[in-house]
Amino acid sequence: MVAIMSESGSSSNVKQGMQKQKQNPFEFSHDKILDDVYRTHFHCLEKCDTASLHSAASDVINLSMEISEKVIAKSEKLSDQFREDTTITFQQLAAKLKRIAYLMICTPRGEHPVHCTTMLILEQLKHYSWDAKVLIVQAAFALEYGKFLYLLPLIAPCQQFESSFADLHGLLMVPQNKKNLTHFNGVVKKVMEVVECITVWKKLISAGHDIRDVPTLAESLQEIPIVVYWTIFTFITCTGEIDDFTRNKDQSHDLWTQLENKLESILGKFKNLLERCSNEIERIEDFTRRKNIVSRGRDIVKVLKALIISEDNRDLRQNVYYIDHSEKQVKLEEFKKKYVLLFISGLENIKEEIQLLNSINEKLKEKPREVEGYRSEDFKILWIPIVDEWNEERKKKLESNLRETKFGWYVVKYLNFETSLKLIREELRYEGKHVFPLINPQGKVENIDTKQILSRWGIDGFPFRTSDQNQLSQQWEWFWAEMTKFNPAIQNWIEEEDCYLFIYGGTDIKWIQDFTTATEALKKEVEKMSLETNITIESYQLGKKDTKVVIPRFWIAIDSLLTSRKQVKGGERGKDFTTNEIKKMLFLKQDPKGWAILSRGKNVSLLGHGEAMCRTVKEFDTWREKLRGVSFDVAFKEHYKGIMQKDGSKKCEENVICYGFPTDIVERIPCPKKDCRRPMEVTSVNYKCCRQHQQ
Repeated sequence: MVAIMSESGSSSNVKQGMQKQKQNPFEFSHDKILDDVYRTHFHCLEKCDTASLHSAASDVINLSMEISEKVIAKSEKLSDQFREDTTITFQQLAAKLKRIAYLMICTPRGEHPVHCTTMLILEQLKHYSWDAKVLIVQAAFALEYGKFLYLLPLIAPCQQFESSFADLHGLLMVPQNKKNLTHFNGVVKKVMEVVECITVWKKLISAGHDIRDVPTLAESLQEIPIVVYWTIFTFITCTGEIDDFTRNKDQSHDLWTQLENKLESILGKFKNLLERCSNEIERIEDFTRRKNIVSRGRDIVKVLKALIISEDNRDLRQNVYYIDHSEKQVKLEEFKKKYVLLFISGLENIKEEIQLLNSINEKLKEKPREVEGYRSEDFKILWIPIVDEWNEERKKKLESNLRETKFGWYVVKYLNFETSLKLIREELRYEGKHVFPLINPQGKVENIDTKQILSRWGIDGFPFRTSDQNQLSQQWEWFWAEMTKFNPAIQNWIEEEDCYLFIYGGTDIKWIQDFTTATEALKKEVEKMSLETNITIESYQLGKKDTKVVIPRFWIAIDSLLTSRKQVKGGERGKDFTTNEIKKMLFLKQDPKGWAILSRGKNVSLLGHGEAMCRTVKEFDTWREKLRGVSFDVAFKEHYKGIMQKDGSKKCEENVICYGFPTDIVERIPCPKKDCRRPMEVTSVNYKCCRQHQQ
């Protein structure tokens, strides 16, 4: 005892505490024990091989319990299942273990002395980690309890020496105290469960997880001092009681009952914390694995599985439906080798987005198209609606949206997998506002949000890559640079995304008047619908105020621009969008009636021939209902194309260009009429389609 007390300068304080008025630790509050224990815990400066210590002590205790149970059951054959060679690398702890064991065995019976010894031992082990404190005390207990391993077999002696030796140790009394031994073993088994939980906790806390990611670890750090206190308290109590088995005296079982109840309470709470920690860590590991799949992108199906399929339900058809006139559940393998346009949104204020996607989906299916190897038939749309909780009201809301809209695309129903939602927020940047990521067949994100390109350019933005958006944003800059020179007000109009601008001109005065009147009437009709459509119509007649100066200057500027682009070295002129659009405009100006351009903001949606453009404007009542499902420019273009296909002139265009450069004369240009596309004959300054001769 003196040797132990000399190890710490503060031991005298603990001794004084033992002399104070006795208190029952079972009556202490949780906070009091927490405060008392925390005062004994410092930085973990002392190290020991806790794994070997735990293994050796557990083997001794478990085998001792088995032996005692054999005694209780009057069995003579003992098991050697624990006879393993365990190399212990904590020889430096040997003296400390013996001193602690001596202190424990000499502690008087009673709650208060045990409490004081518990605090004294905690003081001696203040520089050890929480788990090491418990394992050292467990090993000290094993020193005493382990005597049963060698001495209890002597209970049924067969030689005089063994009988006398057992008698000297009082072991002949053990069979008479079997009831006490049963209670004792019950408490030891319970405290060993607690020790196992502490070792599990140590592994979790040592894994390096951020407490912000595993918040239950913080709770466990608040609870571990209480667990350590009552574990050491129990080992001290059990060590002191070992001696009673060799004496024939009546024992009170109230303490055993109190200890079992206390340990049961601690064990239940601590196991719950460990289970929560494990679940949180599993979610982190699952999230990390899924994040790696999404970020690396190897296969679109694997990426979609990582995004929406939970570990609890590995059914690959988990709530994924193809929506058309009927609903059918589908497997994610349907997206194999496809480009997937994701629509991630809530359930509110999505009418316009659904209409937009319906329009895109119809155009993708309307006729095959291919741009730089991207085929429209390889694109699929998948809607992932996200809400905080899928209650009955929100489920009905989703079903209502599905019934009212003819989708023709896919939807993930009732996604409530927390890891998926976190992944979607972090990797696909969903923050409550609708996003439209595009993922290629390899699972790579081609465009993190296609919303702008879809809303501004529609199907003309196909295949909806970020590069397409940049190209579309810049390809008409040359046109607007020229137009704003003639009318600065145009700059304000094109900055408004929902402003539709008609720019028109021509040599037929009557057509000019008709188109001007028609656009003014259209503007008034749209204003009446402003509450529904939120769009505006503007118009500008090229050269209205100064025809003789503005018109020639504009076309000369366009001619010069084409010339400058044709002088650029390289063989990509046929694929140069800007060059092709300039040529279309130069062809368009040959229309005897006139020409008109429709733009949505800076996006030039249509270069139209005079007669068909005027009819489309006049027949607004015929196609205005389409505005409920598609944008104004999309509805306008559909009606315009119908007129051109039905009544458009079969005569091919002719263009006369006098640039003065040899390269202008020898260039081969196809006829721009879509149903022709034959190469045009080249004269000195005229481009004529060879089809003219056949006609």
